[in-house]
Amino acid sequence: MERITFAVVTCSDSCFAGDACDTAGPALADLGTESGWECIGRELVADERVLISAVLVDLAERCGADVVFTTGGTGLAPRDVTPEATLDVAERLVPGIAEAIRAGSARFTTRAMLGRGVAAVLGKTLIINLPGSEKAVRESFEIVVEVLPHAVRMMRGEGHCKPE
Repeated sequence: MERITFAVVTCSDSCFAGDACDTAGPALADLGTESGWECIGRELVADERVLISAVLVDLAERCGADVVFTTGGTGLAPRDVTPEATLDVAERLVPGIAEAIRAGSARFTTRAMLGRGVAAVLGKTLIINLPGSEKAVRESFEIVVEVLPHAVRMMRGEGHCKPE
């Protein structure tokens, strides 16, 4: 299989305005790179539904990322709109990924049940919404990392492979 390409989108008003430091986005980029994948894009956007959707489309269609991870904007705050922005551009949902993240994260915090992140396919790109904290990003990545090469192969039309 070819190398997996990925991108990271941090969705945060405070980071975008320079009032907070984004640690989750760089952590995600490092985790993907440490997994042997190629990071082809990093974006920081305000919590604006239209802007988030536009960045997702750009990374999927123009850049051709296999996987786009978002971090932030998945909670219950009024401006948390990352799931809605993802659904706006989604062609198909992959609910098992979001369910696994919430279930796995519940081992660490009961607040995991408040997460509204989704996973969806846009063309041949898998978009996965992750929480906004670096700790939650690290935990969530570990939950999904093993299944992503298979998901990418399937989206590329390469078919099933036997589990190792």
